[in-house]
Amino acid sequence: PFTAREVVMLGRIPHDTGAHRDREIVSEALAAVDATYFAEREYTYLSGGERQRVHLARVLAQIWETAGAEERYLILDEPTASFDLAHQELTLEIVRQLAARGTGVLMVLHDLNLAARCADHLLLLQCGGIAASGSAAEVLTRDTLKSVFQVDAHIGTHPVAGTPLVII
Repeated sequence: PFTAREVVMLGRIPHDTGAHRDREIVSEALAAVDATYFAEREYTYLSGGERQRVHLARVLAQIWETAGAEERYLILDEPTASFDLAHQELTLEIVRQLAARGTGVLMVLHDLNLAARCADHLLLLQCGGIAASGSAAEVLTRDTLKSVFQVDAHIGTHPVAGTPLVII
C-alpha cells in the first residue's frame, strides 16, 4: 500500500522538475494542508478527512510549479466535506491564495455560507439547469432560495466577512 506521501507524489508525475525538487514540493504541499504528521502512514489507515487532505495535497503538488507560463486550474468537488472547522478554513484560505495568484478555481459546494465567503461568482443549479448566477448577494436571496430549495430562509450579513449569511 502507498503511504500518504507517495499518494501526494503521484501529483508530480506529469512534471520534469527532478526527483529532489519533486520531494520538496510534496513536502510543501503536505505542510500546506496540515498533513505532515501522517505523511508516512499507509493511506488505507487514514480517516476520511485525512484522505481528503492527502488528495488536496496531491492536487496542489500537481499545480504547485509548472514549466513556462501555463495557466493553472483547480477543480474541487466538496473540498471541505469530512473536515473539521479548522481544516475547512485552511482549505478555503489555500483556495483564496491560489485564486489571488491567478489560478482558475471551480468549486462545488453545498454549504451556501462557505460559498458566499469564498467565491467571486456563484452559480446555483436546479435540476441540471442554472437557477441563478452572479455575486453572492445577487444569488443568495430569499426568493431564489425559496424557489430552488423550498425553504424560508433569512438572509443576514456575516459579521466578519460582510457576505450574505443564510439562516434557515
